[in-house]
Amino acid sequence: MEKYEQLLISLRRVIRAIDIHSRQLNKQSGLTGPQLMVMQNIAHLDAPLVKEIAQEVALSPATVTTIIDRLESRKLVIRTRSETDKRKVHLSLSEAGQALLSAAPKPLQEHFITRYQNLEGWEQSQLLSSVERIASMMDAQELDAAPVLLVGQIQAED
Repeated sequence: MEKYEQLLISLRRVIRAIDIHSRQLNKQSGLTGPQLMVMQNIAHLDAPLVKEIAQEVALSPATVTTIIDRLESRKLVIRTRSETDKRKVHLSLSEAGQALLSAAPKPLQEHFITRYQNLEGWEQSQLLSSVERIASMMDAQELDAAPVLLVGQIQAED
């Protein structure tokens, strides 16, 4: 087997692992990966605005707004207009949203991050460099992507 074939097989395994975890997340919690990520950030920040969530999750404000629309329609997120500046709308989790978030499984990247951080610094740098090179070779360096292991996150939410 050629080395490029071995590399493509490894990439496909990574994609499949992410896809399997995303499906399990949706089955267990009824949330997509991006929805979970947005809810976690709403819970973590103090009455954030959409633009703050978008910055935290590295997605466009339009994408985050679509995610929040869906969460609000499920009564998991509450939008509250600022009393001091009526142009601003703050976000919070409803009681149902808090309960769902606390029961949701851990994201796949938490497991990955723990293992990655246990590597030596040189090995972390080598992996980062290699994967950045692969993204460049696939002309993917400019794609909108959050630092979260999800498959089809943008398409799934549009």
